Amino acid sequence: QVQLVESGGGLVQTGGSLRLSCAAYGTIFRVNAMGWYRQAAGKQRELVARITSGGSTNYADSVKGRFTISRDNAKNTVYLQMNSLKPEDTGVYYCNADAVRTDRPYSYNYWGQGTQVTVSS
Repeated sequence: QVQLVESGGGLVQTGGSLRLSCAAYGTIFRVNAMGWYRQAAGKQRELVARITSGGSTNYADSVKGRFTISRDNAKNTVYLQMNSLKPEDTGVYYCNADAVRTDRPYSYNYWGQGTQVTVSS
């Protein structure tokens, strides 16, 4: 099995910064793309940022210039540095990864349990 374990959420004031981390554990052969999604209360889950194993990135327009996604392939870990936070960034942030297990030759999609980010005005 593959588990994604997130950390780094919390409460911060407008303009502040937070750094989220997500590590993939388990019977992993390879982790492909990794990313972060968020879901605000009463809204659908949306993509925040995504990064391939080669380091190519894409971001939601609303976070470009403020958030930076990165990864450490040796640790199967993805990070999200969030700067200049706004109240509209509030929500539950979920880690997502495409991973190939050692016992199955296919890539499956996995989700973390989510971490709360709250930005106060």
